[in-house]
Amino acid sequence: MTAPRRPGLLTDLGAAALALVLVGLAGMLGKWQYDAWQAHRDAEALDLTGATPVPLTDVMGGDDPFPAPDLGRPVEVSGEWLDGGFWVADRDQDGQPGYWAVAPLHVDESAVLVVRGWAPEPDPDLLAVSGTAEVVGWLQPPEGTLVVDDDPDDDVFPEIRVADAVQRVDIDLYSAYVVSQEPGPGLDDAELEALPEPSRFTGIRNLLYAFEWWVFGAFAAFIWWRWRKDATTDELPPPPSG
Repeated sequence: MTAPRRPGLLTDLGAAALALVLVGLAGMLGKWQYDAWQAHRDAEALDLTGATPVPLTDVMGGDDPFPAPDLGRPVEVSGEWLDGGFWVADRDQDGQPGYWAVAPLHVDESAVLVVRGWAPEPDPDLLAVSGTAEVVGWLQPPEGTLVVDDDPDDDVFPEIRVADAVQRVDIDLYSAYVVSQEPGPGLDDAELEALPEPSRFTGIRNLLYAFEWWVFGAFAAFIWWRWRKDATTDELPPPPSG
């Protein structure tokens, strides 16, 4: 038995060129799908905090669920302050523990909770507010990690929870709160608690397609390498003895 004939130069070059084309094409298509995956994530995590403020009623209604794509969007609200304000504990700022001053603002048929600012200690004088107001602030979702309120009868809450706050006012509350860009008298700026982050499943199909193309490219390279190895083997293994 003789060794197989080596492929000709043109055949060898043609196979190499075909392998390079397939690997390069798979690499480019994989990169395109990867970029599409990243673009989806960037779009979902778009930071709206610097956008032009829009009326709150253009973003959501009093009975609407929180609009996730508008997380952090600046909104304008105007109305009248209601009784029922409270403090929110454990709001560290620049490494200093403190509290948020929150008050409900009557908007149309509902009320929205407004974080008026930050203070190092609860102070009834800082919490008191009345009259009408026009507020520009950032839209945030209500909290709810089931933190237990150690003293439900005081004016300090562990979180901004609509279910807790609605017991302090006589009308429905928006399923959102607003962090005012301008703190109230005697208060400091309050820092945002939530900014948009992409879901780990955002654009996952594009990511899977990217890996699929790269695997195809690797498979094409392997096929060429295997063909080249078999085609250039000079010796065949001896036949089994019988």
